[in-house]
Amino acid sequence: MNTKYGLVFIIVFLLMCLSVSMSFINYFISLESTQKQLQHRSLPLTTDNIYTEIQKHVIEPNLVASMMAEDTFLKEWLIHREENDKSIKNYLEAIKNKYGMLTAFLASQKTQNYYTAKGFVEQMKEDNPTNKWYYRFKESPLKNEINLDYNEHIDNSMIMFINHKIFDNNYHTIGATGVGFKISYINEMLKKFRLEYSFKVYFINDKGELILFERDFNKIKNINESKELHAQKDKIINKEGGVLQIYKDAEKYLINVKYIKELDLYLIVEAQVSTFTAEVKRIFYINLLLSLLVTLIVTLIILKTISIYNKKLEYMASYDTLTNLPNRRSFNIDFKNSFLLKNRQENDLSLLFFDIDNFKNINDKFGHQVGDEVLKRFSQIIKLNVRQTDLVSRWGGEEFIIAFIDSSLQDSQLIAEKLRTSIEKDKILRELAGGHSITASFGLIRVLKQDTIDSAMQRVDNAMYQAKEEGKNRVVIL
Repeated sequence: MNTKYGLVFIIVFLLMCLSVSMSFINYFISLESTQKQLQHRSLPLTTDNIYTEIQKHVIEPNLVASMMAEDTFLKEWLIHREENDKSIKNYLEAIKNKYGMLTAFLASQKTQNYYTAKGFVEQMKEDNPTNKWYYRFKESPLKNEINLDYNEHIDNSMIMFINHKIFDNNYHTIGATGVGFKISYINEMLKKFRLEYSFKVYFINDKGELILFERDFNKIKNINESKELHAQKDKIINKEGGVLQIYKDAEKYLINVKYIKELDLYLIVEAQVSTFTAEVKRIFYINLLLSLLVTLIVTLIILKTISIYNKKLEYMASYDTLTNLPNRRSFNIDFKNSFLLKNRQENDLSLLFFDIDNFKNINDKFGHQVGDEVLKRFSQIIKLNVRQTDLVSRWGGEEFIIAFIDSSLQDSQLIAEKLRTSIEKDKILRELAGGHSITASFGLIRVLKQDTIDSAMQRVDNAMYQAKEEGKNRVVIL
């Protein structure tokens, strides 16, 4: 035993040395390369990754909305055929389904009607809060815009609406159209970059207003609200993009700017330099702590394994692994103690021995797997019908035994009959047997003063076999 534990501690010591050494090596290498990697790789790569995601999920809907605004059918319909609700319904439904949008919509300036893929929805009014977007957009000099909304009527998540004005041949506004789609993933993406990579990411327009940003995190709505960002506004709002350096509260920041032409927005990625060097140190200390912790855990696991293994052996020696009932060996030990106590104190002690009727037919007809399920269900029914003080066991095969402690023969008979009825009427057992009832035959005895353990076992066994001979599914008392 001492040799075994000595070997364990040698292995643990070597593991600790290896872990600590690797932590130191990684720390010095990471500390040297972090700042260079941040400026020349991490920031540009992060910006490109976000831009790629935006291209995949946002730019296509913008192009779809732009195409709709230039569609001659849509213009013709608004000018001459707006009364044909079915045709616009089919058109918007086709756009929605073809491009996988959450919604496709059309607002008419002439009738103030609002349409979606479901057809006519409502007549817009200026005093209706849900329609204010249209009247604001109509008065705006912009030809298109992007709106964010948490619209519980469409989908209780973040929705991006891309709105485009529709003009007639004289360049008069005759309506607005566009699409809406979920962009909750963008909020999650921005949150992920902040939490996992320590990058603050947001999108601004040429006025410095934040258009896309992490919900409930950004404290400013315009870069002009930050004196440090405002001082660099001309460099930030620059279609050439690039990496800038600013200082906020004596902290150095790197800012990567990328202009997204399709959305007319600027993608901003901020990184606090000290955060990344601090992260290297933090990871180093964490690695050291983890090394010690892992060493401790490994030691405890190895030591605990021996104890767990012994407990498993004890359980397997005392319990039936299929039904989780005590096995025959365990029952004999406990029953012997109860038998001796009964003789000393002259308490009542009854034995109930029972066997599943025609169990071999169940195995032959439905298979041993169903037979195992029957045995498991039997054990569950038994546990529901006996007291915690009673002794229960799977005796072997399809046989079970119960010792009723301090229970008269009459009380034990009542429990036995209740158990027999519960088994016969159990729906789960009936389903396992293809709609037929499964029954059991019971033998019940009161342990007498002159009984030995062997004689008591023989009498209850005889009672059970008499129940079989008398037609099964019954309780015979001897």
